[in-house]
Amino acid sequence: MKTYINPPRNTWDKLLMRPTFSVSELRNQVQEILTEIRTSGIDTIRKYTEKFDGVFIENISVTAEEIAEASGSVDNALKDAITIAAANIRKFHESQIPVTKRIETTSGVTCWQKAVAIDKIGLYIPGGSAPLFSTVLMLAIPAIIAGCKEIVLCTPPDKNGKINPAILFAAQLVGVSKIFKLGGIQAIGAMAYGVDCVPKVYKIFGPGNQYVMAAKQLVSISDVAIDMPAGPSEVAIMADSTANPAFIAADLLSQAEHGPDSQVVLVTNDASLVEKVVLELAAQLDELPRKAIAAKALANSQAIVLGNVDEMIELINGYAPEHLIVAMGNYTEVAEKITNAGSVFLGNYTPESAGDYASGTNHTLPTNGWARSFSGVNLDSFMKKITFQEITPEGILNLGPTIETMAAAELLDAHKNAVTLRLNELKK
Repeated sequence: MKTYINPPRNTWDKLLMRPTFSVSELRNQVQEILTEIRTSGIDTIRKYTEKFDGVFIENISVTAEEIAEASGSVDNALKDAITIAAANIRKFHESQIPVTKRIETTSGVTCWQKAVAIDKIGLYIPGGSAPLFSTVLMLAIPAIIAGCKEIVLCTPPDKNGKINPAILFAAQLVGVSKIFKLGGIQAIGAMAYGVDCVPKVYKIFGPGNQYVMAAKQLVSISDVAIDMPAGPSEVAIMADSTANPAFIAADLLSQAEHGPDSQVVLVTNDASLVEKVVLELAAQLDELPRKAIAAKALANSQAIVLGNVDEMIELINGYAPEHLIVAMGNYTEVAEKITNAGSVFLGNYTPESAGDYASGTNHTLPTNGWARSFSGVNLDSFMKKITFQEITPEGILNLGPTIETMAAAELLDAHKNAVTLRLNELKK
């Protein structure tokens, strides 16, 4: 981890550059596969599943028997943990159910907005070195609460053509039954275009490697909506002298182990804290099974010491981290001034891992600075809003002249005439 003491403001952006990849470098390769999937369908999907996942699969659908068998093999302690997490996630997302309000904007003119579920959604769940069964909960639960009629889940098989049992247990627990043994570009292509038994969906959710991310961005141009732009995972920690160095090191490592391109950042006004955290990082890193991955991420990460809290807040709002931990004595006051972050974790006893798994908030969050303009996944992500209006005869008499005047000024006579005919009818 590199350390910078009071770096000038004009260097902050450069210091905090993400180790991101360029989709343009992958565009041609990914687009070629997507085009082949669109034109040749299931044969292409089987070919690339064999090439990338090392297994030929005749039937890509996961059967009820496979789900039951997998669920039976999951340890009871893990089942209990997943069940508790699911309950918390459901409780938090149920609180987001919108209420329809009818507003009379002018006498006789009533307007309202109705939230309607997206009919068909696709979930991509990584299943490689880190099978993310927690993401099943984060995506499927709000989709079900929203009322999505069809939920399609794709996740890559292992070399034996099997799906991680915890993924299947989580899926059946929350009510997802349409599951396919598909990973990578072929999964995104199948859901975007509709291939064989995989239905075409209207929006695709879920994390993935650079090929999955590139595929999602490419299909979003003209075929299907996606949850958000995404890149490698990241965490920033704001800390002062009240923070616990061991906790900070653990939180930094919890993100660093995601992948070598993950970024972790410590921002503090206490230079001595950095030294303590660095010692803790070295000690804790040695104990991690994913030590090599975390070490690579740490090599690209920074500790930045600034003169005061206002500077710390300014830097963080400019960086717009996916995850932000505020380990400071006045964390409530600081949190009120945070405007750009995906999810915020307050105090010494709120690890980022809580949001990843079981506190109830969603862990599908904007990365790479997209927190400046995107929210994390929430109930609204699975819905669209339709506006309605109802105008009574009294209402059109009240509002009609206003519409006529505006339409005439824009030289749209047919718009004006649609109102004038009604007014004339009422004046007879």
